[in-house]
Amino acid sequence: MTWERLEAEGRAVRHTTSKRELDDLRGASERNLRDAVLPSLSADNRFAMAYESAVLVSKMAIACAGYRVKGFGAHEATFIGLELALGSSVSAVAKYFDRCRRKRNDLTYERAGIVSAFETQEILREATRLRDRVEA
Repeated sequence: MTWERLEAEGRAVRHTTSKRELDDLRGASERNLRDAVLPSLSADNRFAMAYESAVLVSKMAIACAGYRVKGFGAHEATFIGLELALGSSVSAVAKYFDRCRRKRNDLTYERAGIVSAFETQEILREATRLRDRVEA
């Protein structure tokens, strides 16, 4: 996959970011990470909050690469864009979050109680690592 192909498919557009945009994405991501550790939330909702944090930091990396994802399948395109923005060193984590995307779709739109405590801890750990990598 390439940026040109994502553009041709209508899933990405060229974009010039700003400090304010990056600060807003960063702030929302940090909020979601804080919420993801709240013991009063269900494992499903904690998983979803950590996932959303990963989406937001991925958008930061994509914006810094000069693009923005859009349209149908934007979350899928976000993890494709993450790899395009940061290179093959994030291939495994991009694939991991794409698998999480499918689980998040199930828990958001289809069923409840499908996330284990282990999965919640794992996605929280991976979202935090991704945040640190994007910030670096």
